[in-house]
Amino acid sequence: MVFNTGATLLDAIVLAVVSREEEGTYGYKITQDVRKAIDISESTLYPVLRRLQKDDCLETYDQQYDGRNRRYYKVTDRGRAQLDMYRKEWKTYSEKISALFEGGGAR
Repeated sequence: MVFNTGATLLDAIVLAVVSREEEGTYGYKITQDVRKAIDISESTLYPVLRRLQKDDCLETYDQQYDGRNRRYYKVTDRGRAQLDMYRKEWKTYSEKISALFEGGGAR
């Protein structure tokens, strides 16, 4: 993708992906799901997960899987509120950009 993906957009994408799983999801699966939209490496994703956890948007828990611990991430109430704000902002932003690309003006 030729467009830069800033930290805020990464946060929004990660929160959207994690929010789809009510019981939470683990890092590798998050990476795979995010890659459906943008190209991202695990080394880029894990700092995003840590930042969202530090900001109380995600919580974590560990669970055994095939004899080893797997860390799961789950969206908190604060994370849901943040995601709702991102969704509203994205809708407005994307409509304005689409209007410009399609030859109209920003509303």
